[in-house]
Order: sequence, then C-alpha cells, then structure tokens
Amino acid sequence: MSDTGDLENVGRDTTQDAGRPDPVRGIRHGRAPVPLSVLDLVTVGAGSTAHHSLRTSVAISRLAESRGYQRHWVAEHHSMPGVASSSPAVVLAHLAAHTSRIRLGSGGVMLPNHAPLAVAEQFGTLEALAPGRIDLGLGRAPGTDGRTAAALRGPGRLDEAADEFPRLLAELTRFLDDDFPAGHPYARVHAVPGPVQGAAGRPPLWLLGSSGFSARLAGELGLPFAYAHHFSAAGTLPALDLYRQTFRPSAVLAAPYALIGVSTLAADTAGEARAQVRTGALSMLKLRTGRPGLIPTPEEAASYGYSPLEREFVDNWMANVVHGTPDEVRAGLDALVARTGADELMLTGNAHSGAARLRSYELVADVYGMPAAGAPS
Repeated sequence: MSDTGDLENVGRDTTQDAGRPDPVRGIRHGRAPVPLSVLDLVTVGAGSTAHHSLRTSVAISRLAESRGYQRHWVAEHHSMPGVASSSPAVVLAHLAAHTSRIRLGSGGVMLPNHAPLAVAEQFGTLEALAPGRIDLGLGRAPGTDGRTAAALRGPGRLDEAADEFPRLLAELTRFLDDDFPAGHPYARVHAVPGPVQGAAGRPPLWLLGSSGFSARLAGELGLPFAYAHHFSAAGTLPALDLYRQTFRPSAVLAAPYALIGVSTLAADTAGEARAQVRTGALSMLKLRTGRPGLIPTPEEAASYGYSPLEREFVDNWMANVVHGTPDEVRAGLDALVARTGADELMLTGNAHSGAARLRSYELVADVYGMPAAGAPS
C-alpha cells in the first residue's frame, strides 16, 4: 500500500455517537489551567516488587478517576528493572476492571515493536472491555536499548522499523476500521474484536514523540499529539510549534490538541519531594550509563558518591521536574501551561515510593480544588 494514500485514512472520524463525551479533548476541573492526566511507568522501587507496583497503579487509577483526572496512560518500556509496564495492553485490562469512567490508554505502544494486526486486536479487545474509554497512543521509538529492540522485533527489522512508522500506522488504521480495499492482500483479514462483528467503536489514535517527526505527522493527519516534555524538555516548544503549523483539520479534530508529559512530584514538604525526585534522577543516571536497576531508595540517592559530571546530570534532571509543596507545584504547572500553550498536562512521577506517587496525585488535585474523592467528577 502507498504511505500517502492510506495515511489519509488515519484521520477519519473515531467518535462513537454525538451524545458521548469528546474522546480526545479533556475536561478541566477546579482551578487547573487545563485538563490533568496521569502517565504511569509502574515504577518498581528497591525492596519492592512488580506485584506491589501494579497494585499501586490500580490505586492511582482509582484516585485519578475519583478526583477528576482525564486519563491514565501506561508507557511501554523493556529490559528496565525499575519499570513494570512492558505490556501496556495487559496492564490496561487490569485497570479497566478496577475503574468505570476514567479514560485508559497507552503512552504509548511502540508500534515498530509489534505487528499492526496484533495491536489492533489488543486494543479492540480493550475497547470491548471498556467501551468509549480507551486511547491508543503510538510511538516509533523502541522504548529500550538497541539489543533489546532487536530481540523484540527479530532479525533484520531493527534499522528499518522506525522509518516504516507511517506505513505501520496506515496498516494499523485499516485493521482498526476493517476497510482494506478489495484486492489488497489483507482484505479478508479481520482484527477481532472489531467492525467485522458489527457496529463497534474504536480507540482514538494519538501520536507520541520527543522530536519533530511525530509532531509533523500528527499535524498533517489532524491527530492529537503528545510530547515527552518529561525527558526532552529542550525540544518541547519547537515540536509544539511544528505540530500547530502543520496541522490540517480532520474528522477527528478541527483544531490542534497537544498534550505534554510532565515529571511532577508534590509532597507535604519541599524536602520530602526533593528526596523522592532525587531517587528518580539517580535511576535515570544509572540507566543512561548502562547500569539500569530498581529505583533506588532516598537513602541511597542521598549518600551516592556523585562525580562532578554525574552531579551536573542529576541537577539538570531535577530542574526539569516540577516538584515541591502543593503550592510550588501548582505555580510550576501553571507557568508551564502559560509558556507552552499545552491543551492538557499528563503528570508522571518517577520515584522510589509508590505511596509518594499516590500522595502526589492527591495533593495536586487538592491544590487545584478538583472534585473530592467519592464526589461526581
């Protein structure tokens, strides 16, 4: 199939009925400047287990739903001991079973790691489990190192996979809509659950990125765009500008809709927030220097013997995390929205303590006057 012709199909209407909420544009609650959402890496701290981290994710999802957060996304990462989200579709099915309203999605599925048919069937199943609540966010990076990516994709696919992203995206969309043209090799191949079984909705597509490639593609296709500000802050404004400049209205969106991921940690005291953020910074330092592991404890992060270059890395990393008391976090998030014009913020906390991450989302909701737990959102 041609990339250009089939990509025109990607921006088709994905809404289900006119009476249902907008599947893309979020709802702002309380005094928050824009809708707020959750990005979950299902982090595993030293001394804990993946089981406990997944239980924390359920608790975060329930709290987010009760406090008016728009969506809870899970990110795909591989071969990282401190992360337990290698299988987003599995985690999302579990979260769907423990929630009833909040949107759930991938932030994202790294499409070159998978056959498009497999992704269509996984997310068709999720849509059948939680109709109208599923988002399908897609990225073209591997979500891991090159050797692990090769193990995921198989021989001969590593170098070409990212360049194949537009074709894979077009193919995935055809499977989701069950509309390969007559004569196409896949015309009689159907993703199930899916339209072949009768009228069915399908998850809205989001493009994710940390560079201009996905920003431009999302703009040209009229799709919502999510930018990874939490680990590529220097490129945020150029990517958002490119997305807005190249945006073409589609059946999905009449105007651009840009979400940015933000590292955020609110705590009862600034010192407590700093201690937790330092654990995430040390974890990232170890990952970047080829020593991935569980998220270190605050004690290890405080006593670690940093070289001058390592100290500079950690300081720079922490400077990009909005952290502190609830009032300090509110000021930081408000300033970020004013600077970027983001339409939605997706907050992520890379910290040792699951309880600290849960508390952070609670404090952010409190400081913005979002719905109280148990109240209608």
